Amino acid sequence: MMQFDDDTRSVLDSNGFDEIPFDELRRSYVAGEIDEETCRLEGAVEVPGDGFMDTVPRCGAEQWQHFARVGAAEIAAGRVGVVILNGGMATRFGGIVKGTVEALDGRSFLDLKINQVVSSSGGKAPVFLMNSFATDRPTKQHLEKIGIGAEVTCFNQFVSVRIEPNGNILKDADGKPSLYAPGHGDFPYAIARSKVLDRFIAGGGRWITLSNVDNLGAGLDPAVIGMHVELQRPMSVELVETLPGDVGGFPAIHGGRMSIIEAFRLPSTFDLDTIPFINTNTFVFNAEALVRPPRLDWFVTRKLAQGRPVIQFERLVGQLSEHLEVSWLKVSRKGRWSRFLPVKVPSDLAECRDLIVEVVKAQLEVRP
Repeated sequence: MMQFDDDTRSVLDSNGFDEIPFDELRRSYVAGEIDEETCRLEGAVEVPGDGFMDTVPRCGAEQWQHFARVGAAEIAAGRVGVVILNGGMATRFGGIVKGTVEALDGRSFLDLKINQVVSSSGGKAPVFLMNSFATDRPTKQHLEKIGIGAEVTCFNQFVSVRIEPNGNILKDADGKPSLYAPGHGDFPYAIARSKVLDRFIAGGGRWITLSNVDNLGAGLDPAVIGMHVELQRPMSVELVETLPGDVGGFPAIHGGRMSIIEAFRLPSTFDLDTIPFINTNTFVFNAEALVRPPRLDWFVTRKLAQGRPVIQFERLVGQLSEHLEVSWLKVSRKGRWSRFLPVKVPSDLAECRDLIVEVVKAQLEVRP
C-alpha cells in the first residue's frame, strides 16, 4: 500500500480512492500484464446492420407527441433525475472549469443546461452534478454567484494517482503525487457511494438521464424519456450518424453481443471508415439498474501532464452496455433539433455559435 502525505491522503479519502484497485493496476502495468495493446479486443468486431435502432421522431410529429406525453407524465411526477457530467481536470479551457465558461450571451454551460431542465420540467426534475476534486469548489462558487446553487445536488467522481511510464508515482511541482479524475466510468459507483441514488429512488425516482456538460443539445426531452419507458430496457443510448473526424465509441457486435466499443479497443486491422453511428455519451437508465452496478474494466491510457508523458487508468460509462439490455436511439445532429453539439475546445464555441443559438431557442419550444 502506497504512503501519501496528509494533504494528498485527505483528497484521496474524500473522493473514493479506496474503491480503486490502484496498487493492483500499477503492479499489473509494471509487470507488463496490462497496457494499451491488452485493451484491444480479440476476435471479430462487426458493425451491426440496419434495423437495430429506434429513431426519435421529429419534434411535434404525431409519434413524438405520444412519446412526449408518456415522458412528460414521468417528469411531472418527479420520477426523472438529470445527471450532468461536470468532472475531469479543467485543462482544455486554460484551467477554467468548462461548465463555468460562457457558452452564449453571458451564460455558462451549467447555467444553460440546468435552467433548461428546470424550465422544461417545471422544477420537477432534480439535477445532479458529478464533479471532480478539481471542479467541485469552482463549480459551487459559480452556481452560487449566478443564483442557482439551490437547484442542484453535487457529488464527486473518484480520484486516482498518475504514474510515470516506468511505474513510479508522478510528482507535481510541489513534490506531491499528481492526482487526476479517472473517467466518466466512475458515474455508477460514485452516485451510489454518495447516497444520491438511494435518496432519489426512495423519493420515487425511476429514471436517470446522463449527458456531458459541454453538449448543450442533450437537454431534458420528454419524448426521449417516453421512448425509454415504453421500450422497457434498463439503458438507452443516443446515437448520431458519423461525420469525418469523429472519434469515440460506437455500437458494434463482439462475441455475439452488441455494445458500445471504443475505438482504442478495436483490432488494429479494423477499418474505422466503416463506422456509421457513434455514441453521444447521452443515456437514460433505469435507476434500479444502477443500485449494484456491474464491474467495468480499467484501461491504460497515455497522456501528457505538465508536459510530461504519464500513465492513467480510466474507465468508461458506455461499457455498461456490455452488461445491461440496451435501446439504441438515433437522434439528430443537424439543425435546431440537434441533440449532439459537443464543445471540446474554445474554438468550437465560435464555430458553433449560430447552431447553439438555434438549439437553445428550440429547446424552449419543446412541449408535448
